[in-house]
Order: sequence, then structure tokens, then C-alpha cells
Amino acid sequence: MKASLLFLLACTAVLAVGARADAPTEPKALVQKVQELAQKATAMAKDAFSRVRESEAAQQARQWLSDNAELAKQRLVWLKEQLAELWKKTPAV
Repeated sequence: MKASLLFLLACTAVLAVGARADAPTEPKALVQKVQELAQKATAMAKDAFSRVRESEAAQQARQWLSDNAELAKQRLVWLKEQLAELWKKTPAV
């Protein structure tokens, strides 16, 4: 995660240098260009973070399922046995 932030900051710096090269004599244009590029970088960072978050959530869900799959099977077997016992105890109509 830290590497992603450093990469984002490096990209922002490169974009700012590029913006300055596009408009070296006009400070207002330079400020506007840097703001536009910063907004784009922010949107890209938000997208990357949401993908990472989704990826982490999916990984946690897979881990939880794999950890609890055997327990779920055991519970289902127990429930099946309990239902079979109840069925045997039920009087025939």
C-alpha cells in the first residue's frame, strides 16, 4: 500500500513538471493545468484503492469460506442426523 502511495506521488510530480513545460510563462494556466492533473491523479488513486479494497475483501471472504467449509459440512451432517432421529420418533399417521 505504501508503494502505491509513493508511486502516486511520483506520478503527480511528473505530471506537474509536464504541466509546467506546457505552460512555462502563464502562471494561471500552469495552476489550472496542475489542478486538472491533480484531479486526474486523485481519481486514479481512488480507483486503485477501491480495487485494492475489493481485492482484500474478496480474499478475506475466500479465506473465511475455506476456513469454515469443514465446520459447515460437520454441522450439516449433525443436522441431518438430528432430522433423521426426529423423523424416527414421529408417530405414523
